[in-house]
Amino acid sequence: MDYRKKTVVASVAGLTLEGMDIMFISFAMTMIIAEFHIDLATGGLISSITNIGMLIGGILFGVLADKYGRVKVFTYTVLLFAVGTALTGLATNIEQVYLFRFIAGLGAGGEYGIGMALVAEAWPKNKQGRASSYVSVGAQYGVILAALLSAVILPTLGWRALFFVGVVPVIFAFIVRKNLDESPEWLEAQKLKKVSNKREKNKLGQLFNSSKTTFTTIALMIMATVQIAGYNGLMIWLPSMLQQSQGLSVSGSALWTISTAVGMIIGMLTFGQFLDRFGTKRAFGIFLLASACAVFIYAYATGSAGVLIGGAIVGFFSNGMFAGYGALIGGLYPTEIRSTATNTIFNFGRAVGGFSPILVGYILQNYDMKMAMLYLAGLYIISFVMMLTLKKGSTTPATQLVN
Repeated sequence: MDYRKKTVVASVAGLTLEGMDIMFISFAMTMIIAEFHIDLATGGLISSITNIGMLIGGILFGVLADKYGRVKVFTYTVLLFAVGTALTGLATNIEQVYLFRFIAGLGAGGEYGIGMALVAEAWPKNKQGRASSYVSVGAQYGVILAALLSAVILPTLGWRALFFVGVVPVIFAFIVRKNLDESPEWLEAQKLKKVSNKREKNKLGQLFNSSKTTFTTIALMIMATVQIAGYNGLMIWLPSMLQQSQGLSVSGSALWTISTAVGMIIGMLTFGQFLDRFGTKRAFGIFLLASACAVFIYAYATGSAGVLIGGAIVGFFSNGMFAGYGALIGGLYPTEIRSTATNTIFNFGRAVGGFSPILVGYILQNYDMKMAMLYLAGLYIISFVMMLTLKKGSTTPATQLVN
């Protein structure tokens, strides 16, 4: 296996394990709430604390990866969220659950951007879109894996045993460290830094070192926030919305989830091809506008076939774009801050966009499904406007992707 393929396999595996780790909480939540005698709001705080851990871990490990190396820090992040996940199974109260999920979040938040930086530095510019899409699909593999493990483990061994599976990534981290060399592009940047003998700048500060760079960073943060807000708003509330508006059964909701997830996977793989063939602005422009239209029209879907097919179409466009953020952000910032930029920007979106279900819930409680879908459609229009502001040369010479 050549180096390019190794970076994709390592990053896909890392994101799969991360997706599995995050979804464990969703499947085990009912049992955790029952065991610790907590209310729904207290249980929901687990995800919020995990997201905060991701933001902090993303910034911290992104900076460390830019300074000390991609592969070395990548393995540390995998180990950290493996330990955090396994320790969750030993928690004796909800406060310990919060602490261990925060630790897992630190590792998960760091892993994403480092893996994307590795891929961006290994693949040529005209193939980074499809490489990024291969990695992004890993999160969906993680969801499927978590569902299968939960179905087998929860009824027989309970929720604690499910989290003990978190030790498996330790083996993966060892394999990665042993078989994956450091990024040649990062090594070259380190050599140039030594030759120039320049004083090292604050890596996080470089995301805001000029008005143009600051504007680009903020625009990307908004786009990432919309991506996560749209996904969370759809996946958390739509099954309930459809049960009420269409009389969909619980089994029907599960079928809808599968249909939508399949649409998402196909959308990611398609978006990667679009990105390489048509460029960032055209690819994101098509998918953002299509997402806004699909979400709004979906509010009027009727019948089982319309709900399932419409769900797949919404998933195709709305989450297909997830595949492009690694390539987009990685191409807008230089090697020395690539991990910092990717992790900071996308994990900011995770932290802020993670609150979207609260707003969607408020809209549903006070208005109706059509108003909720109008809100989601509006988010994609905002992201479209932000995308139009991205300009070639707005941060560094490494902006070949934006065209």
